[in-house]
Amino acid sequence: MEKKTENNRGLLLVVSGPSGAGKGTLCGLLRKALPNLAYSVSVTTREPREGEVDGKDYFFKTVPEVKDMIFRGEFLEYAQVYGNYYGTPKPYVMSLLGEGRDVLLEIDIQGALQIKKVFPDAVLVFIIPPTLDELRARLYKRGKDTEEVIEKRLKESTRELRIAAKYDYIIINDDIEKACGHMLSLLDAERYRSQRMDFVIDRMLDNASGK
Repeated sequence: MEKKTENNRGLLLVVSGPSGAGKGTLCGLLRKALPNLAYSVSVTTREPREGEVDGKDYFFKTVPEVKDMIFRGEFLEYAQVYGNYYGTPKPYVMSLLGEGRDVLLEIDIQGALQIKKVFPDAVLVFIIPPTLDELRARLYKRGKDTEEVIEKRLKESTRELRIAAKYDYIIINDDIEKACGHMLSLLDAERYRSQRMDFVIDRMLDNASGK
């Protein structure tokens, strides 16, 4: 039997959800609860905004640089939005995972499903509000968008909810602390998934046979 070594690689946690579902706040609580949780920094070709730091807020690249990265397969996922490229750098994420650190990505559905194809071990979590009426109320309460934009977001949310079943987990964010607790629980469960623990079985069998 081929011997296997202990798998110390971290978990890649990918979080998505409709605008107003509270995924940003939830991810913030998760990072406070897990200080060693790494937050993936994205690559972008847009110009830095005031106060933004390269390597902390984004990795700022030129369009030719990003196209070269695409050609060399250096993205877990990428997209072009309003003329600018955005993407998740594969070497950066894989390096963190290799160090045994769990990595958090907060990205849209398109990017999340791209990642699942190239990295099947990724854990995809979709955050939803308790009802669409509650989602509408949250969007209006934020006061950031016009009524027209809010209605567009709600329409897009309906489309996104129909895709949510492609994720590994769905968490209802009706109470932010409770939702964070569910996130912590599922991360613990994922660490003990049989595919991640097969080295324990191999070690037991090896010890029993005196190898």
